[in-house]
Amino acid sequence: MLRRSTIGQTARTLLLAALVVACLAPLAGQGTPAAKLIVMTGRVSVLRDGAEWALSVGSVVAPQQMIVTGPDGYAQFQVSDGSTFEVFQNARMQFRANPPNWQDLLEVLIGRVKVRIQHWGNIPNHNRVSTPTAVISVRGTVFDVVVEDDDYTTVVSVEEGVVAVRHQHQPGDAKELRAGEWIRVFMNQPIAGTQVDHGAVVRALLRAAEQAIYQTVYRTPSGAGVPGSGGSAPGGSSGTSGQADKGKATTTGGGSAPPPPPPPPPPGN
Repeated sequence: MLRRSTIGQTARTLLLAALVVACLAPLAGQGTPAAKLIVMTGRVSVLRDGAEWALSVGSVVAPQQMIVTGPDGYAQFQVSDGSTFEVFQNARMQFRANPPNWQDLLEVLIGRVKVRIQHWGNIPNHNRVSTPTAVISVRGTVFDVVVEDDDYTTVVSVEEGVVAVRHQHQPGDAKELRAGEWIRVFMNQPIAGTQVDHGAVVRALLRAAEQAIYQTVYRTPSGAGVPGSGGSAPGGSSGTSGQADKGKATTTGGGSAPPPPPPPPPPGN
C-alpha cells in the first residue's frame, strides 16, 4: 500500500515537472536576446565605435547595437522566440535598446521596419517598438512602422492582429489599430480620433510591396536594389510630404487609399 502511494506521488511529481517545463519553454527560448540575420541584400551594417561594420547572412546583432541600411539595403532578422523583423532601405534603428527588458524590441530612428511577432497559442507575447514620437505595443501580430522625416513623423499600419499606439510625449490615451488600419503621429500633436477603414486596399498594397521585395531578394543577383520605403508609408511619402502635413491633425486610415511603395530600381543601381 505504501509502495503504491509512493509510486503515485512520484508520477504526480513527474507530471507536474513536465507541465512546468512546457510552460517555461517559450520563456527559455528568449534566453538569447540577440537577433540573427537570415536574409539580406545590398548594404547592411551595425555601428561599432562610430564606424559601420558590414553584416552578412548568419551575422548576429547584440542588444543596443544600431542597425543601418544603405540605399540598396534590405535585411530580415530573427530573434529567439521566432519573431522576425524586416529592415528596409535607408533605415537606422537600435535593437533591444533597453536590456534586460526584452519587450522593447526596436527603437526606429528613421526608415521602415516590418515586424512579425510570434505567439504561442493563446499566450500573449508582449513586445514594443518605439520611435521618437510613438510607442507601439503588440502581443502577436504583423505591422509596419515608418519614421518619415527629420521631425520623426511616424506611420503605423497593421496587417494582422491588433496594436496599441500612444504618443511618446503628448497626453492622451493609446489608439487601437486593427488589420487594414493605419495612423500618422506628429511630434507636436496628440493622437487624434481614429477613422476606421475596413477595406482590403491597404492589405493588397502591402502584399504587392512584399512580392516586389521577394522577387528582388530571391530572383536577382546579389547587390540588386531592394524596393521598400525607407521613407514612404501608407498615407504619404518621405521628406517633403511629412513637411507638408505639418499643422494638420493626426490622421488615420480612411478615405482615399494610401499610395503603393515605389517600384524597385533596376539591378546594379
